[in-house]
Amino acid sequence: MLTVLEPEGLYPDTKLEQEILGPSVRILQGNAKASLAELPDSLLAEVEGLMTLRMWVPAEQIARFPKLKVVVRMGVGYDRVDRAACAARGILVANLPDYGTQEVAEFAVLLALSLRRGLILYHETQRGPDPAPWAVRPSPLVRRQEVQTFGILGLGRIGSAAALRAKAFGYRVVFFDPNQPNGWDRALGIHRARSMDALLAQSDVLSIHCPLTRTTRGLIGERELRLLPKNAVVVNTARGPILDIDALERVLRDGHIAGAGLDVIPEEPPKDPIPNLLRAYRDREDWLQGRLVITPHIAFHSPEAWDDIRRKGVETMRDVLVEGRRTNVIPPESD
Repeated sequence: MLTVLEPEGLYPDTKLEQEILGPSVRILQGNAKASLAELPDSLLAEVEGLMTLRMWVPAEQIARFPKLKVVVRMGVGYDRVDRAACAARGILVANLPDYGTQEVAEFAVLLALSLRRGLILYHETQRGPDPAPWAVRPSPLVRRQEVQTFGILGLGRIGSAAALRAKAFGYRVVFFDPNQPNGWDRALGIHRARSMDALLAQSDVLSIHCPLTRTTRGLIGERELRLLPKNAVVVNTARGPILDIDALERVLRDGHIAGAGLDVIPEEPPKDPIPNLLRAYRDREDWLQGRLVITPHIAFHSPEAWDDIRRKGVETMRDVLVEGRRTNVIPPESD
């Protein structure tokens, strides 16, 4: 009999998991709150399949699973799993690339629209005991969508869904993704940039949708941000370390970038010393008023998305561990 561990005690029972995995699989639940280190060796000794949502899976914890064969990260990003350590032992790593697609895509476009149509600006300036005049407030943020280019960095499932939604609002949509084959642009009715620099140079809105890997960490720094047209807007619903938040503060402060929407930041939750941009945002400094939106990594959230996490997670474990398929398996040689 195979054994699968859900270490976080996410659900009140394992009825759904048992139904999908079948009688040949035993399902264990842990009660770890922050780390796999909280669980005893005796629990991990028999585990062949590990399903994690919030937990990091570092090399020193992988070593505590003598029988481990499959790790399923119950989310899109897989940077929480030490894939090199898994590959060294022949442990397969899989993710859930098709959950929360609509939610994150909608949220990315929503962030752009709320900034570009002045919703955040007017909301903030009308609050408090001394609101701004009841009138139009000139701002480089506010533009008609049809005169702008919506640039997408990374055209996977979420990026593609964002492209279609931005296109529906009237944006000219351009993407850069060297992993997508020729014709992907034509299938979606959008445009392809030949390089990242070419994408940046024309993006009035830059929306980041690539995974966090060793090649994308710090991918968007000050040089890249200054390639954007003046008064552009930057949106990140992917992973915080892809975007240099200190560089973003500098280009916001000197006016090159008009606004930004961040659902992710480099360290989550933030710890002292927090980035200067986050501190200015929390302190409601005047220079940033209406120009920045920060949300706590919740772009994926809806009741339906949470249902997908549970069902798709266990279905992926069934496919890979029980049936020997390659469903959602991340190649160990990928970045």
